[in-house]
Amino acid sequence: MAWDLDNDRPIYAQLIERIQMQIVSGQYEPGERLPSVRELAAVAAVNPNTMQKAFAELERNGLVITQRTNGRTVTADAERIQKLRNELAQERVNAFLVEMKELGFDADEALELLRKSEREKTVE
Repeated sequence: MAWDLDNDRPIYAQLIERIQMQIVSGQYEPGERLPSVRELAAVAAVNPNTMQKAFAELERNGLVITQRTNGRTVTADAERIQKLRNELAQERVNAFLVEMKELGFDADEALELLRKSEREKTVE
């Protein structure tokens, strides 16, 4: 199934975000070999050149390592992956708090809404 990509933002940037998410969530483990550019491009339903551009950026950031004869692997640096995971989480927290503020909630009220939502989810 093709990845759900938004036409309002550059495709390669969305590919980067998607692969980062797959790495920090553990879908791809540290040191694990990644699918080839062509394989992943086919899964995402994008041009292989676009996928190559995304991989190049992930490699530049140190999240992906290219090995001449063995393809690309996720970095084995668990600390780097954890740092990215925390950064991505912080971005989402910040966006959530901005949206709550726009709705007229302060941070404490927003946290209480989260707690209430979690309690209701646990009851289900």
